[in-house]
Amino acid sequence: MMRVLILILVSVAGWCSTAGAVEIKYWDRLPLAVPLTVGQERILMLDEDVRVGLPSAIASKLRVQSVGGTVYLRAAEALPPTRLQLQSVKSGDIILIDIEALDGSVALEPVKIVAQAQAPDVEPAKDAAPAATPVPVVLTRYAAQNLYAPLRTVTPLPGVRRMPLIDATAFNTLLPTERVSIKALAAWRLGDYWVTAVKIVNRGPGKVSLDPRHLQATLYAATFQHADLDRAGTPEDTTVAYLVTRGGDLKHALLLPPPAPGAADHES
Repeated sequence: MMRVLILILVSVAGWCSTAGAVEIKYWDRLPLAVPLTVGQERILMLDEDVRVGLPSAIASKLRVQSVGGTVYLRAAEALPPTRLQLQSVKSGDIILIDIEALDGSVALEPVKIVAQAQAPDVEPAKDAAPAATPVPVVLTRYAAQNLYAPLRTVTPLPGVRRMPLIDATAFNTLLPTERVSIKALAAWRLGDYWVTAVKIVNRGPGKVSLDPRHLQATLYAATFQHADLDRAGTPEDTTVAYLVTRGGDLKHALLLPPPAPGAADHES
């Protein structure tokens, strides 16, 4: 029988309920791939003002604007793979992104670029006094802040570790009765608890009500950013869920096996 503990996280849901879904990319000295669709603007969100350096060969083909830590990119025509430099105005640090512009009609999400130092790989002391706030609540709040708040405002959480997403496993079997696609965005671990942030997109013509009791996984806690999804193709067809597991990650908590490769809805 599925075991789900529902946590009401007013402090998390309240301030991020109006935020749209974004794609999270972590800068760790490896170039970040940022595909573009010709004729459509894509937004990059950073935590500080940056200058954008681009090759002169594409200067007339790519419109670039950088305002207050937000970069706007719009390709006028198809572009081959090209590397851009985002340089911090304050520190001079550089982030590398690889763009490629292709023809198409797919609207690409904004990208939030996070340059986050890894926390020490240590476990909390076993004899430490229990925290006043339950770990699942603290961990969920931390995940939501990392996705939607400026990095400088994220409350430090000693002992937390960002966990790698080893593969591109789709988690559509979490809600097998709904026409949705579910994809992991990021995951963190604190002690024996994991929190995985997943993006849920409605692929059907009707609204979808989100109920933690319908999730097909052994979860310790589940928090949806929105209570329901509007029909596919609307601005409200996407949300994020924060799923807390204990003793293992989300993939090992699934009650149904993941879909076979190629069976999940494709996402650009």
